[in-house]
Amino acid sequence: MADLTTRLFGWTLKNPIMPAAGPPVRDARMAQACIEGGVGALVTKTISTRAADVPTPNMWDLKSYFLNTELWSELSPEHWLEVEFPEIRRLADEAGIPVIISLGYTAEEIAQLAPKIKPFADAVELSTHYIEDDPRPMQDAIRAAKEALDVPVLVKMSPFREPQPAAIAAVEAGVDGIVATNSFGPTFGIDIERGGRPLMGGKGYGWLSGPALKPISLRMVYDIAQVVDVPIIGVGGISKGTDVVEYLMAGASAVGICTAAITRGPAVFGKIAKQLAKWMDKNGYATIPDLQGLTLRQQIPVMEAPPVLIPEKCTGCNFCVISCVYDALYLDENRKIAIVEDNCFKCGVCLSRCPVDALESPY
Repeated sequence: MADLTTRLFGWTLKNPIMPAAGPPVRDARMAQACIEGGVGALVTKTISTRAADVPTPNMWDLKSYFLNTELWSELSPEHWLEVEFPEIRRLADEAGIPVIISLGYTAEEIAQLAPKIKPFADAVELSTHYIEDDPRPMQDAIRAAKEALDVPVLVKMSPFREPQPAAIAAVEAGVDGIVATNSFGPTFGIDIERGGRPLMGGKGYGWLSGPALKPISLRMVYDIAQVVDVPIIGVGGISKGTDVVEYLMAGASAVGICTAAITRGPAVFGKIAKQLAKWMDKNGYATIPDLQGLTLRQQIPVMEAPPVLIPEKCTGCNFCVISCVYDALYLDENRKIAIVEDNCFKCGVCLSRCPVDALESPY
């Protein structure tokens, strides 16, 4: 079986999968469930200098995406320091996995919190969800954490920022790693079955996560990996083993999962790890480093010819024909795929629509 061992900040993890900061790690009890679920490392829910007043309702699953009005931890920092962190530290030590403590948000808040969490943290993650495009507050927060701690300091990027300048600024401030990304927003959801009322509490706004976030976060990881040489933890829309493959190929060193752990429970971590190993075995990849950064070494494709047709594979499902807005594809008298090459715009959508690989890429 493929070896999922992952090297990160001098640690040796059994796999590259960890929870992302959020409800699945809201306290020590949930952290224990994540450990039992098969994570390679722990990340705690973000704490700040006061407990958050989280609006309700604050989470809604819309299947292809997920909305939330989650904030930082609703538990006080004093409670974390006295109860949750000591227990999480004990549980992690027993399991032999590192603990990344998530802190927010300003340099002043980080400077106040960092010395207090020092006994419990193998690393810290700084949330920049509420920091605007100006990199200086983020840099100040990084410097405050670096001054107080002697463990790796990570910073979590938001998906609505330009990633490369922000990543470069973070590295200039001394960051040891980057987490990409937080949820996207603000967004809005409407419950049409209840008079059109908003789905979320508070102001009615939500933040987008789940499968719809993955292409955005993948782009962030891919862009960041091109300009800085620090580990990247990819977060956003991971629900199966092949999602992890994509993040690793885009340049991530490890991944974080939140929404799938909410909708499917903490056992999802181990299930995704098994799916990852199975895919690697099937496709001839022996170790995690074999996958890392592969996309960074690929050229951007250019489709210079129509797709290659394999009629004997065609089942006549008609999916590609329906989707061809250029009238280039049709089914012949035997209900097998055929093409009018002069009409083909080489858009590529048919390659993604065919369920039986009856069309192949020409590049």
